[in-house]
Amino acid sequence: MPRPIRAAISASALAHNLSVARKHAGNAKIWAVIKANAYGHGLERAARAMEAADGFAVLDFQEAARLRVAGVTKPILMLEGVFKPVDVPLLHKYALTPVIHSSAQVDMLRTAELGGPIDIYLKLNSGMNRLGFTPENLGGNYQALRENPRVRSITLMTHFADADGATGVKAQLEWFGEMTKSFPHKRSLANSAALLKFPEALGEWVRPGIMLYGCSPFADRPAGTFDLKPAMTLTSELIATQHLQSGERVGYGFSYEAAAELDIGIVACGYADGYPRHAPVGTPILVNGIRTRIVGRVSMDMITVDLSGIPDAGVGTPVTLWGEGLSADEVAAAAGTLSYEMLCALAPRVPVTDAP
Repeated sequence: MPRPIRAAISASALAHNLSVARKHAGNAKIWAVIKANAYGHGLERAARAMEAADGFAVLDFQEAARLRVAGVTKPILMLEGVFKPVDVPLLHKYALTPVIHSSAQVDMLRTAELGGPIDIYLKLNSGMNRLGFTPENLGGNYQALRENPRVRSITLMTHFADADGATGVKAQLEWFGEMTKSFPHKRSLANSAALLKFPEALGEWVRPGIMLYGCSPFADRPAGTFDLKPAMTLTSELIATQHLQSGERVGYGFSYEAAAELDIGIVACGYADGYPRHAPVGTPILVNGIRTRIVGRVSMDMITVDLSGIPDAGVGTPVTLWGEGLSADEVAAAAGTLSYEMLCALAPRVPVTDAP
């Protein structure tokens, strides 16, 4: 028998969360961000579930090709554009829209054989200082793209650094507006946080990511307050139990010591499955649907949990690591990380199935 750990993906939750994004987007069109294997949910599965999106945003050409092979005909946005000149012909071959953020990419589009006309996104650096053109290098590169006969249309974009934080989007939005005031093009601005909080920052295309998977981009606003539903539920079972006497300790480093007699359960899940290794004592977990806590250190293949108040728990009792009934956001906060990282870190050895 295989280990009992598995991740179940709900297509209905993905579709529902897309509908929530649609309500917030107004008249803007939606790029559903499904990079990183759809945040661990499965690229093709997510594309099928969110077929109502206006397009899909991915990172690399393998993901784009997989979508085309799977029959996806909607626009595909390449979030980091081309990496090498050999990528350029793939843009027309697979009908891809690259994000152009550097003069090197502008040169690639000019010198490499495209094979036909394409649409592009022009990324501006409005303060995040990762990718994008600054006022100093925007003009010449913009003109080169306008003069390229293979560039069919240009959409302007930027990315907000703190839409989920105290700074918000005001300064970046004003800077972007100043940089582009003479450019007669459509705009793509809002990520999940901006889409949910800043309607003034939508543009003609929005790019929701984490919200599509049922998690909140805000530390102080649970996903449920936005009517978002978890799309991934990670479950396992107890594979053993132990009875501890007062003073007995648990796991590597003896990091937890029982203050009194205590029953604990051993869960078939660990950091090799994608569970955060640094999740501390007290991180929430559900055993047989009852909320309890981790005790001891997360190991490669096992987690130990407190069975106090959980009658009849034993080998085979179901466990929910995150998802339905326990938000990945809450687990991530307890472990000092983000739900983004946890979802993306789901290990290949964990079977992924469709939720019933």
